[in-house]
Amino acid sequence: MARPALRFDAVLVQAVIAGALSFAHLHDLAAAAGQDGWKAWAYPISVDLLLVASWRRLRTDGPSRLAWCWFVVALFASLGANVATAGLLDLNQVPSWLRILVAAWPALAFMGGTLLAHSATERVPDPPAPAAPAPEPDPASDPEPEPVPSVDDTPALLPADPASVAAAPAPPVPAALVDHARKVADDHRARTGTPIDTDTLRARLGVPPQLADAIAAQLA
Repeated sequence: MARPALRFDAVLVQAVIAGALSFAHLHDLAAAAGQDGWKAWAYPISVDLLLVASWRRLRTDGPSRLAWCWFVVALFASLGANVATAGLLDLNQVPSWLRILVAAWPALAFMGGTLLAHSATERVPDPPAPAAPAPEPDPASDPEPEPVPSVDDTPALLPADPASVAAAPAPPVPAALVDHARKVADDHRARTGTPIDTDTLRARLGVPPQLADAIAAQLA
């Protein structure tokens, strides 16, 4: 069964009635403020367009101070006209301040519409999503790593030739190292009561054997 193209909508009818009444009140107020002829009909159109434009900006781009500001201005102009024409204001003697507001409305509405149409949207950046925590390893499920056999990569020392060792000249010994070695030897003698031997001197100073022999020769 096909549905009818047009359906009765009570909310839509109510909106049309409210819009027509507000339109008429704005027209009457503009006419009473000295805006006669077609100008009195243009005022309610201007107010309603600014109200719709600000509401559309709120619906499409999200809440912003600019859209809310002009929505409140247009709503205040519409509600103010409804209240003013309800008998609280003598339309035959409109006060000067109301005439000034009605005369200034076109420029105000033009500025509001231009700002709503051409200003950038004030968007708040979304906070970055928190990173998911890394799963902790399960010690029961992970196999124990196999021990890696240690490999001694120290190169093997070739046996020294006694003839070349004997023929090699003694390395030069810095005077500062000799003084330090003398203090070490004196400390060893004071603690043990015996002179320090070459092996102990080499171990205390951390020097090669040839240099330890040369130092021991100078301490003798």
